[in-house]
Amino acid sequence: MKAAGPRSACPITMTLDIIGDRWTLVILRDLFTGKSQYNEFLASPEGITTNILAERLKRLTAEGLIEKTPYQTRPIRYDYTLSKKGKALQPVLQEICRWANEYIPDTWIPPASFMERKKSG
Repeated sequence: MKAAGPRSACPITMTLDIIGDRWTLVILRDLFTGKSQYNEFLASPEGITTNILAERLKRLTAEGLIEKTPYQTRPIRYDYTLSKKGKALQPVLQEICRWANEYIPDTWIPPASFMERKKSG
């Protein structure tokens, strides 16, 4: 049996293995636009379920795209922030938004604060 690992060395395939599901980019969008806590992600209009959200936050943390810091101990709750690696995806998300706004009717225009912000380290 083949060992677990990347499907191929293709950069698109490898990137999609990390961010290519239907929820990950939505969570990243929310982080870029100011959300940082579990309940804030749950309140997004797309309606992510609690089990999927918990799994994606774990995966994004394990991949080094986000960092978590406890803000409460009983029960433990976390603030989530983008890491340098996660922030580096902003131009990708901006271009996806520009493409959708041009080619998919009725897509909403992202806030200028997101679209104008430059990648930072």
